[in-house]
Amino acid sequence: MLAELTKTDILLYISIPITSGLVGWFTNYLALKMTFYPIEFIGIRPIGWQGIIPSKTKKMAEKSVDLLTVKLLRMEEQFAKIDPHKVAEEMRASLMEISVKLTDEVMDAQIPDLWHRTPKAIKQGVYEAAEEILPEVVEEMMIDIKTHINELIDLKRLSVGILMKDKTLVNEIFLKCGKEEFKFIERSGFYFGFLFGFSQMVIFYFFKPWWILPLFGLIVGYITNWLAIKLIFEPRRPKKYGPLVLQGLFQKRQQEVAKEYSEIISSRILTTEGLFEYMLRGPGSVKLAELLKIHIEKVVDHTAGVSGTIMKMISGEERMKVIKNIVFFRFMQELPISIRQVFGYAEESLDLKNNLRTKMSALSPEEFEGFLRPAFQEDEITLILVGAVLGCMAGFAQYFILFG
Repeated sequence: MLAELTKTDILLYISIPITSGLVGWFTNYLALKMTFYPIEFIGIRPIGWQGIIPSKTKKMAEKSVDLLTVKLLRMEEQFAKIDPHKVAEEMRASLMEISVKLTDEVMDAQIPDLWHRTPKAIKQGVYEAAEEILPEVVEEMMIDIKTHINELIDLKRLSVGILMKDKTLVNEIFLKCGKEEFKFIERSGFYFGFLFGFSQMVIFYFFKPWWILPLFGLIVGYITNWLAIKLIFEPRRPKKYGPLVLQGLFQKRQQEVAKEYSEIISSRILTTEGLFEYMLRGPGSVKLAELLKIHIEKVVDHTAGVSGTIMKMISGEERMKVIKNIVFFRFMQELPISIRQVFGYAEESLDLKNNLRTKMSALSPEEFEGFLRPAFQEDEITLILVGAVLGCMAGFAQYFILFG
C-alpha cells in the first residue's frame, strides 16, 4: 500500500502531525490569551468575551492576595521593627516647625492683639514648652499605632482595593510570576500535538472516515491543554523515576517566583507611602484620630502648664477645649506632609521586599502551588474545552482542505 502513495500523498500525510502540532500550539496559545484578555468585555452581551481573570477581578484579586495576607505578612510583625524613638528623631525638625506654626495660629485666633505685642523671648518660651514634650509624645503615638496596627491597616482590603482599581495589575502578577509556565504551555502544545499527530496519521492512513481528523483535533486540543497544566504543578515534590527526577515546573522555580512576586507587591501594592496613606485616609483613620487626639491634648496641657503668663490669659475650660480642637484639627492636616520624613527609615525597617521573598521561598510546595493555581482553576475546564473545540474545528478544516 505504501508503494502506491505518490509524493503528494506522502506530503499530505506528513502534514497531519505538523498540523496537529500547530493546532496544539494555537489552542494553548489562544486559551492563555483568553484567560487574560481582553481586559474589558468585547461584544454585545451575552455574546462576546472578556478575559477570565479581568471578568472576575474582585474574586481573582482576593485569591491573589490570600497567600500574602494568610501566609506571608503580618502587619503587627512588620511594624514591630519600627523604633518609636527613631521615628521621633526623624520627624523632629518637621514637628518643631509645626509646633511653632500651630502655636502662632492658636494665639492669633484667641488673643491676637496680645500675642502680637508679646516679646520674642516670651513667645520663645511658649514654643519651647511645646517642643520639649513633642518627641516623647511622638514616641507614645508610635507605640499606640503599633499596638493597634491591625485596626488601622486592613491588609487584604488595602491590597484588593488597589488591584480593583487596576485590572491590568492582577494580570501582571500572574503573567510575571508564571511567565515560564505560560511559555511552556504554548510550546508543549506543539510538541504534544506533533506526537499525537503521528498516531493520528497512522490511523487515518488505514481508516479514512471523515470524522477521524476532527475527532483527533478535539482530542489534541483537549489533552495538550490538560497535560500542560498537569506538568506545571505535578508532581509537587521531586519524585524519582529511575535516573529521572521529576517535579512540577512551577515548584522548581519557587525561588525565582518569590523574587518576582516580592518585587511587584513591594513596589506596586504595599509601598511604604501607600501604607501610611491608607492609615491616614483609609477606614482606620477614625481609629487613628482617636489615638492621636489623646496625645495632642497632652501637648496642649503641658504647654499650658509651663508657659506662664500668656497661657494663663487664655485659661478657662471652654477656651482650652477650643484650643485643643484647633490644634488637633491642624495637626491632622499637617501630619500627611510631616510623616514623609519617616518614609526612608520605615521602608528600611519594614524591608517588605526581602521579607516577602524569604517567607515565600520557605513555603511548602503545596502552599506555594496555591499562588498560581487559581489562574487556571477559576475556569480550567472552560479553557480545556475551548482548546478541544478549536482543535475539532481545525480538524474539519484540515480534512476538507487537504483531503476533501
